[in-house]
Amino acid sequence: MTRKYSKASGRKVEKAMDEMKHGTLRSGRSGKKVTNRKQAIAIGLSEARRAGAKAPRRRSAGSSRAAAH
Repeated sequence: MTRKYSKASGRKVEKAMDEMKHGTLRSGRSGKKVTNRKQAIAIGLSEARRAGAKAPRRRSAGSSRAAAH
């Protein structure tokens, strides 16, 4: 079975989690402090995608809404 995420993307997520724990991780536009674990992971994966690391594509809003029902 192939890996879903690369080691590089794992390191980006680790870094984001570390920043969140230290209170230095900020969200995009608003610049508010991130306190949610899932949000920190999402930010780490987003940075990894931008850097070109192997990470699955972002789920579209429609598919996640359909899964909730």
